Amino acid sequence: MQRIRLTTEEQGQLEHLFKTTTDRRLRDRYQAVLMASRSRKRKTIAQDLGVHRTTVRLWLKQYQAQGLAGLQIHWAPGQPGRLPQTLAPTIQAWVKDGPQSCGLDRANWTYEELATHLYRTTGIEVKRTAMRVFCQRHDMRPYRPTYRYLRGNPEKQQAAQDELTALKKSAGRGVRVVKPR
Repeated sequence: MQRIRLTTEEQGQLEHLFKTTTDRRLRDRYQAVLMASRSRKRKTIAQDLGVHRTTVRLWLKQYQAQGLAGLQIHWAPGQPGRLPQTLAPTIQAWVKDGPQSCGLDRANWTYEELATHLYRTTGIEVKRTAMRVFCQRHDMRPYRPTYRYLRGNPEKQQAAQDELTALKKSAGRGVRVVKPR
């Protein structure tokens, strides 16, 4: 393998990226290229970084072929989620309306109860953790509902307000206020 020769601009850019990146693995790749440009052997670079020498060889080969883009870490896409994104509005409506609107006798949702209700209504079986990840991705917090007076009964709200006002008035008559001198 031929030696890596860096221009002063490339070396400055690599040193800057090495110092500023927060990803340890990416920092190791930058450091390997910098060390190789200073005529260090692959075996000693691998020992210093705690990786196999074949890994260092692959990093250097990727850098020579693609430049900085070759050092980037590429993750496999992974398995697609079981909850389709099309269900997001439905689940958001469940969370906003509360479990009572779905016929349950609960005050708040839990992730497990949401997963159970999803299975009963759609047949999609997911675990509590998958429901938690889905809710977090869509900014839903089922265990902290936002209570809104819009869902309440206006007549009951007015009666409670009148009762509260009457209590305040009656409490004011029986209490003597002593002013300090």
